[in-house]
Amino acid sequence: MQNTKYYSALFLIMIFWGMNVPLVKILVENLSPIIMTAFRVMTAGLTVFMILAIFKLVRLPTKREAKYILLATFLNVVCHHYFLSLGLKGTSGTNAGIILGAGPILTALIATVLIKKKTNLLRWTGFILGGAGVTITILVGSNGISEVNIGDVYVFLSILTQAFSFILISKLAKTLDPRLLTGYMLVIGAGILLIIGAITEPGAVREFASLPREIWLAFFISAIIATALGHMSYNFIIGKIGPAEASIFLNFTPFFALIGSVFLLGEKVTYFHIIGLVLIVAGVLLGSGALERRGTGSVNQFRGIER
Repeated sequence: MQNTKYYSALFLIMIFWGMNVPLVKILVENLSPIIMTAFRVMTAGLTVFMILAIFKLVRLPTKREAKYILLATFLNVVCHHYFLSLGLKGTSGTNAGIILGAGPILTALIATVLIKKKTNLLRWTGFILGGAGVTITILVGSNGISEVNIGDVYVFLSILTQAFSFILISKLAKTLDPRLLTGYMLVIGAGILLIIGAITEPGAVREFASLPREIWLAFFISAIIATALGHMSYNFIIGKIGPAEASIFLNFTPFFALIGSVFLLGEKVTYFHIIGLVLIVAGVLLGSGALERRGTGSVNQFRGIER
C-alpha cells in the first residue's frame, strides 16, 4: 500500500505526542504555564528553522503569505497553546484527554462544513469507533470524570481555535512549504506568548534558574522531539494523505498519554484501556482509508498544524 510509510510515521508521531502530555503536565506543575509554553514553543520553532536551513528550505514569505501566517499563528499557536497550558493547569488529565480526543471529529466536521470535504460512511464509522475508544480509554479507564470546570473550557477552546485555523493554513499550504510554515508560526507565536506571559506572570523567567535536570530533560524532549520534529513530520504527511485521514491517528494520543503517565506520573492501566486501544485501532484502519482499495493516489492540499 502506497500510504503505509505515512501511516507508520503517523503512528510513531502519536507515541511522541502521547508521551508529551504527561511531560507538559509535569512542566506546568513546576513552571508558570504561559512563560514555560512560550520558551518551549520558541525552542521548537528555532529547531525547525535550523533543520530547514541545513536543507536550504528557508525563504521570506510574500506579503499575502505574511498576512495569513499572522492570522493562523494567532489561532493555531497563541490561542491554542495559551488555552491548553491554562487548561492542563486547571483540570484533570481525564477531562483534558477526552476533550483533546475529540480533535479528529471536530476537524472532520469543520472540514466537511467549511471546505466541503467529503467523508464517506466507512470513514465516519472509523471516527465514531475511534471516539468510542478514546472515551473508554480515558473516561472508564481512569475512574470517571469530575464536573466541568474552567480548565475544561480552556482545553476545549484550545482545540476549537486550532481546528478553525486549519482553514487559513490550507490557503497558505498551496504556496508555502508546510514545514517552513510550521517554523514561522512557532517562532512568531512564541514571541506573542512571551509578551503575554511577561504581563500575566511577571518574574516567572527566574523559575528556570533553579530547575532540576529532570525538568530540563522533560522540557527539551517536549520542545524538540514532540513539538518541533513531530509537527514538521505531521504537517508534511497531512498534505500527502489529507487532514481527515491523518487526524484520525490523533485517537492514539490519549492511549499513549496514559502509558506515559504510568511511568512518569504513577497512574495505573486497566483492562478498559485495552478495550479502548482495540476500538482506536479499528477506528484508525477505517477512518484513514487503510482498508479501502481505491488507490486513487490523490493528494489533498489541505494541511494543518497539530498540538
